[in-house]
Amino acid sequence: MSISAGDPIPKANLTVMSAQGPSPVSTDELFGKGRSVVFAVPGAFTPTCSAQHLPGFIEQADALKAKGIDRIVCMAVNDVFVMKAWGESSNTGDSITMAADGNGEFTEALGLGMDASAFGMGKRSQRFALVIEDGVATHVLVEAAGEFRVSSAEYVLDQL
Repeated sequence: MSISAGDPIPKANLTVMSAQGPSPVSTDELFGKGRSVVFAVPGAFTPTCSAQHLPGFIEQADALKAKGIDRIVCMAVNDVFVMKAWGESSNTGDSITMAADGNGEFTEALGLGMDASAFGMGKRSQRFALVIEDGVATHVLVEAAGEFRVSSAEYVLDQL
């Protein structure tokens, strides 16, 4: 069963790149206090993710923060080195935290995994966005297969 609005965010570790190298960060640390948006993509550097999903959140970062969002996190079932390179090539700067769910444990705990083995990609995350307030999901926006609408930055912004 997948996460629903009103559910607490599961406890797990993601990995971010710090000045000291790969660094685990708990979901409690990332999402336990304040308001966050986490959006997940099936894979870094993939077409829709690179052309629309991440760029939309980069463009709307200030507007989201103006609506009370404290942090924006981009997540994928990729390794932290790929997430770092994708963030750098996309010029995310400090506006978006690029987080790796390398083994897909957080994705599975959310109930939002998918099997992309038919495309040679293995286990991945569905495309989704969550609005989280003090560790509780307030909005769960999961895309239907092959779609990109409800997890876009513009849609999330309209929901706030």
